Amino acid sequence: MTLHVTRSSKVSLLPREVGSLAATVPAATPGTLFVLGAGGGMTVAPDADFPVLFGRNEPDVHVCVGAGDPHVSRQHGTITREHGTWLLRNMGKLPIRFPGGRLVLGSDVAELTAGYHPLFIVAPEQEHLLEVRVAAHRPATPPAVVSADTRPRTVWSLTDVERLVIVCLAQRYLRGDPMPQPLAWEQVADELRELDPAGRWSWRKAAHIVAGVRKRLSGTVAGLLEHEVPPPVGNALNHNLIMELVITTTIGRGDLHLLGD
Repeated sequence: MTLHVTRSSKVSLLPREVGSLAATVPAATPGTLFVLGAGGGMTVAPDADFPVLFGRNEPDVHVCVGAGDPHVSRQHGTITREHGTWLLRNMGKLPIRFPGGRLVLGSDVAELTAGYHPLFIVAPEQEHLLEVRVAAHRPATPPAVVSADTRPRTVWSLTDVERLVIVCLAQRYLRGDPMPQPLAWEQVADELRELDPAGRWSWRKAAHIVAGVRKRLSGTVAGLLEHEVPPPVGNALNHNLIMELVITTTIGRGDLHLLGD
């Protein structure tokens, strides 16, 4: 399938020569959407009823991002206008990172407010930038060879017990909280006791299991040991572990079924 865009007063192509949307604020009707990848992009009026599709396979999308990286889905996501708001939908497996660290996981939806949004598809070897701007006031690279299949990234191995404890600890991240933090250990223990009354759960037991996973991954992943993080350490070690497991798709929203969701 090759997508064709008909130029109109409401939908038009955005050449890559426009430069970064961070510095460029085009004159436009409030609510107008600008989406820019490495090879160009789109401008869509708020009343155009035109969904913008992005991904690595240039013939199948309106805005190409991550060309040549088989970890990025050929059609990785869409941006649509619904009830007066632009919404980003992640259709791929890799998360999309917002400024501030918020991750939009596969099948999740996030609102795009007025202003500039540098979004990154988090792939194993690099992050791929998709620039988005929603107008508040007025405000070449040849196609890469596209492989036939989207290559899954390597994930970490977890035992069933490790996965249960970590999903409980990381549930705010998996539910898409805007500024997630690991659950407190006492809350983790309370939930585990309810889920598994025979497990003799305590916060120390849960913390010991998570510490074991951090230690096992620490030879490859930085920021999982106390001496690697400047004080105060706080939640940093568990936050770093959760981010690694989410970004590598080792855990995902589907794992919330372990908590009865």
